[in-house]
Amino acid sequence: MSTVTIIGSINLDRTIRVKQMPKPGETMHTKEIFSAGGGKGANQAVAAKRSEAKTNFIGAVGNDDAGRAMLDLLEHEDIDLSGVTTLDNQATGQAYIVVDDAGENEIMLHAGANMAFTPDYVASKADVIKNSDFVIAQFETGLEATTKAFEIAHEAGVKTILNPAPAIEKVPDDLLAVTDMIIPNETETEILTGIEVTDEASMVKAAKALHDQGIKAVLITIGSKGTFYSVNGETGIVPAFKVKAVDTTSAGDTFIGAMSTVLNPDFSNLKDAILYGNKASSLTVQRFGAQPSIPYKKELN
Repeated sequence: MSTVTIIGSINLDRTIRVKQMPKPGETMHTKEIFSAGGGKGANQAVAAKRSEAKTNFIGAVGNDDAGRAMLDLLEHEDIDLSGVTTLDNQATGQAYIVVDDAGENEIMLHAGANMAFTPDYVASKADVIKNSDFVIAQFETGLEATTKAFEIAHEAGVKTILNPAPAIEKVPDDLLAVTDMIIPNETETEILTGIEVTDEASMVKAAKALHDQGIKAVLITIGSKGTFYSVNGETGIVPAFKVKAVDTTSAGDTFIGAMSTVLNPDFSNLKDAILYGNKASSLTVQRFGAQPSIPYKKELN
């Protein structure tokens, strides 16, 4: 069983369902409104744990009702939260999500405590990082804290997986230098490389640009088409499963968390691991909400 450590965000998601996305200045009635656990980091941790990995979390919440509710949810998943700190001077992160009948979403984030924990705090959790098979991070937390976690992992021979979302135009060189695998979507790939993703040839070109920055494995998630991969000179696409999507929230997070639980540290079974992640995300998009939609291993088997 893999040991996966997530350094990332914990959010209270507030989701609004609508028939179609409102236009600027337009007022419309909603179909449903609900709250659930979210945050890219927490979603990935739930996905890893539900696929039966030993799962640790490093992050922060505020000393508020939202923070207590999110910790209760993650404790219920049996995720090790010894790396999560509660900050008195910060609000717990929150996400406001609008989902239309086509399953597409728009998301607005208030980072709060997610951006407030420090590299020194991460360093105090070095033993957790060193005893992992994979360390996964996103861009919903501070870059300096993520870099520190990846540096500790790199020195210990622990593989690092970076999900560069929300995308930024310039990822610090010192973070890329300690990143073993990067997993952007099409839009994030273009922001990172300046190469528009239109076909497999453009993905190969974009992957080369990322390899040239020292990253061994590049995965590009391409929605309903599946996942492109490039590792050790081999490229290809593992197709997605054809399903009717009702909500794409947390699909990418589910893919990453689930995939990491079956991936070999030397990436030798990458295609099989991608297939497993694709299967997990194909179930997620058929359900509403972030964490409530994430499947268990028994469902995938």
